[in-house]
Amino acid sequence: MGDSPVGPWQPRYALTPAMARRLMEIEAARAVVEQVPLPPAIQSEMRNRARLRATHYSTRIEGNRLTLAEAEQVLAGRKVPFHGRERDVSEVRSYWKALLRVEEWAARGAELTEELIQRIHALVEGRARPSRYRDGQNTIRDSETGGLVYLPPEARDVSVLMAGLVAWIRQAEEERLPPPLIAGLAHYQFVTIHPYYDGNGRTARLLATFLLQRDGYGLNGLFSLEEEHARDLSAYYNSLAVHPHHNYYEGRDTADLTSWLEYFLAVLAAVFTSTREEILRVTRAGSPGEPEALRRLDARARAVLALFAHQDRITAPEVARLLGLADRTARLLLQKWTEDGWLVVADPSRRGRVYELSATYRQFIGNLTAEDARE
Repeated sequence: MGDSPVGPWQPRYALTPAMARRLMEIEAARAVVEQVPLPPAIQSEMRNRARLRATHYSTRIEGNRLTLAEAEQVLAGRKVPFHGRERDVSEVRSYWKALLRVEEWAARGAELTEELIQRIHALVEGRARPSRYRDGQNTIRDSETGGLVYLPPEARDVSVLMAGLVAWIRQAEEERLPPPLIAGLAHYQFVTIHPYYDGNGRTARLLATFLLQRDGYGLNGLFSLEEEHARDLSAYYNSLAVHPHHNYYEGRDTADLTSWLEYFLAVLAAVFTSTREEILRVTRAGSPGEPEALRRLDARARAVLALFAHQDRITAPEVARLLGLADRTARLLLQKWTEDGWLVVADPSRRGRVYELSATYRQFIGNLTAEDARE
């Protein structure tokens, strides 16, 4: 589908002085974050905290009933009953797994295709295969009154519109449009097309995350844009409603997107600035650059490394729950990481293997302890 000959989508917007200021603020914060080194253990802990908040708030926007503390319990694999909220638990686990995969694709510089978007949606929905677009009409209604809020394009037009979106993103990248603009416009157009019956908002936010991280605006995964959207849902939804008519074909398809971009860039600038200030705060005493041993760890390994900030040993089931993997896949990963030398088997005599950090990597966790003591 990614090779479709359909022409690019042509969004309408103006680059206002306010947007230009926000872009400069984003660049200024990004430059600081890139230049200031963090102790490895602190960076892993901050990244995991940002992932947790992104997962919680993105699912909460769509009505998930778990609290932040409950979402943390779910992702830590704690056996806490959530009677009547099993679907909420599943949504949180699926989003976490999707976010980790999006980070991996972004780190590899994966090309954006329709298939990649379909794979993101499948992960959000907990499916194994890429999701097909909807084959019928769906509607967005007010959760309280049941009134019609938005009528997306007809199913017959979805494939063409999605191909046009992907084509525009490629064209915008070739024309060197600022990545924050691309991410914001892609977010808007995806939720406007609404190509699936469910999971559109979560997928749109992950799509924006992928584009930002892949193109150098991920701040090492240390921020949660979803949290800022959730703080003021009225502003988020009102900014997406760029035209007063509820029907896509009655103005939404050609609407001026300037107001949405002003909102998106303002939120992104606020998040980037806040992240910069937090990093400067935790590194005010100075810290060494990230060692080569840490740079070799991928997104999954770093997520597991962060577990050791709170416990000395880990097991395959804990890793499986954290990463959203089958137990067998987690055991294979642990075996590989043991061969790589950053994990060791703590007690070979035990039937259920327990792993701990090698001596080299234990010193990185020590950096976190030292920083906590200074706080």
